[in-house]
Amino acid sequence: MTTSLTGPVALVTGANGGLGTSVTRALLDAGASVVGLSKSIQQSDFDHRSFTAIPADISTAEAAKQAVDGIIQRFGRLDILAHLVGGFAGGKTVAETDTATFQQMFDLNLGSAFYILRAVIPHMRRAQGGRIIAIGSRAAEDSGPGVGAYSASKAALVSLIRTVAIENKDAGITANVLLPGTMDTPANRKAMPNEDYSKWVQSASVASLILWLAGEAGKDVTGAAIPVYGKGL
Repeated sequence: MTTSLTGPVALVTGANGGLGTSVTRALLDAGASVVGLSKSIQQSDFDHRSFTAIPADISTAEAAKQAVDGIIQRFGRLDILAHLVGGFAGGKTVAETDTATFQQMFDLNLGSAFYILRAVIPHMRRAQGGRIIAIGSRAAEDSGPGVGAYSASKAALVSLIRTVAIENKDAGITANVLLPGTMDTPANRKAMPNEDYSKWVQSASVASLILWLAGEAGKDVTGAAIPVYGKGL
């Protein structure tokens, strides 16, 4: 079944990244008006009349609020948030991890989510509806050696999204987080050239799941942390 999203306005953070490109295109193809947010995004990144680029860094509360307020001023609504911004650092044990790396993981993977959620939720509550989908990681619930800061920040993201789901179910807002394994993106291929890419999660599969959660069929799913492990079980 094809998901149709004619009418809604969607905000995609990290819209021109490896996953963001697939998610943005999927939402545009489904009929949504998509605002793509990234530090380096340009209008020419997506040749579509329903796409709007907002170059912004949501690492601060002020920047996140300014970006969301601009969307509301232009469109009068914001129906879908696909929060894809995040980062990875690993390779050291917890005892070896420096404070800067630990803080960086929480800033990228939790702080940015907190800021954009705090900016978006009041508008969705006033509209009495909205869909929030965030990208976590398999490491949030299935950690391993050398990724302590990263997995902890992603676990915290799961808790944050589940809390948002509970706090806003009365307003018709759903909030869910996806937990993909290693994704088949250009950046990951470059970082891990000797791995078996066939076992990695395809960005198109994650985009399809986000589209489903954002559509009518996903209206009863909220507070879920959904594993997307591909063949890498």
